[in-house]
Amino acid sequence: MRRQSNSQLPIPNAQGKDQQHYSYAVYADPAMADRFDAMRFGGPIGELVAATQEQQVAEFLAPIEGRRVLDVGTGTGRAAIALAKRGADVTGVDASAEMLAVAERRARQAGLQVTFRRDDVHHLAFADRAFDSVVCLRVLMHTPDWTQSLGELCRVAQQRIVLDFPAAFSAAAVESAARRLVKPFAPRTEAYRVFSVGAIEHELSVNGFRLVAQHRQFVLPIALHKRVGSRGWTERVEAVLSRAGLLARVGSPVTILAERCAS
Repeated sequence: MRRQSNSQLPIPNAQGKDQQHYSYAVYADPAMADRFDAMRFGGPIGELVAATQEQQVAEFLAPIEGRRVLDVGTGTGRAAIALAKRGADVTGVDASAEMLAVAERRARQAGLQVTFRRDDVHHLAFADRAFDSVVCLRVLMHTPDWTQSLGELCRVAQQRIVLDFPAAFSAAAVESAARRLVKPFAPRTEAYRVFSVGAIEHELSVNGFRLVAQHRQFVLPIALHKRVGSRGWTERVEAVLSRAGLLARVGSPVTILAERCAS
């Protein structure tokens, strides 16, 4: 009998979801997994994006040491490994076996103990309130059913959730619209969605959580900053735009902290 590769095996708990959706298919590729970090976080701007968000997540979840944290959509394990370095007991889940293989390798190389397992954000295989905190980065913008996914994050979180999304009133909305126009002709295009803070806040409320803090990173598109390729230029320009009040109004991506409401 011919053995299936990991990418051909059904995704655990992806009940009723189209596994050919780009959010599954694009990342079920060893080549994509191997180059993912370089694509997203390579160069001075990629490093700035990663470092800023890592610090913000740590601040939102503090104190971290000894806490049980679930990283949903862990990908190559960047957030999971960063949290483990700070002493958290981390589990990272992702639908892509190929991405998880990279995450496991990176954790071993760092000498860290992180539990990685294949799972689907729509039906997480954990008990209610199984983790002190849940982190979910760059997932809701891609997942087929974002409200169901957010409901699952809330279900398994005891106290806090940290998640991010591209803002509806930002430069990211223009790119999102362009990608949706292209998608019928290129099905694997990552035609991500954008969100208003109000829409996220409403769904959190439905699931017993409240938004307590938010952080916005850039006014100008990340792609523009990467094209310029100068961290100094980016920091100077974004500081000017922030002082002008634009960051608070149209900054993106937005990283938020939500906490469970008192019963």
